[in-house]
Amino acid sequence: MHKDIREILFTEDEIAERVAQIGGELTDKYSKLVAEGESVVLVCVLRGAAIFMADLARATEVPMEMDYMAVSSYGSGAKSSGVVRIVKDLTASIEGKHVIVAEDILDTGLTLQFLIENLQTRNPASVEVVSLLRKNVKGQAPIRCLQIGFECPDEFIVGYGLDYAERYRNLPYIGVLRPEVYR
Repeated sequence: MHKDIREILFTEDEIAERVAQIGGELTDKYSKLVAEGESVVLVCVLRGAAIFMADLARATEVPMEMDYMAVSSYGSGAKSSGVVRIVKDLTASIEGKHVIVAEDILDTGLTLQFLIENLQTRNPASVEVVSLLRKNVKGQAPIRCLQIGFECPDEFIVGYGLDYAERYRNLPYIGVLRPEVYR
């Protein structure tokens, strides 16, 4: 365990098992649509969800496009600024396609709510959200997720793509960051 981590919440094996389960559920849900000629696009919310999306794509056995967006409300701090902006937009049209948004963590939900509303204006066939984590916080926006990997406490967590000031993304597990690191 990294010296800056107070405790491990989800091990590498637990994450791999849960991502495989979610991939199987997505395969079940979208196989018929793809067989009927429909298109599926897996959209990664950069940068935190990149590792999750790569593993999820490999665990989902349907042909799909992959695209990337970067939205930000954090900057380099530990708390959301509340102002959401698109830093990198999709490269292809999603019109008429089934969109699956791969998100790393549902925290306040404000960034994800903004993203969903933005994507819906582009006339997709559907927009669903798959979030690796949902943090238990008061006042969370009412985001409906097709799948949630894990529920987690309201702690500052890092690893498996999640970061603090661009560090710790490469940890193979998800752990709680020691408060003295970000205070």
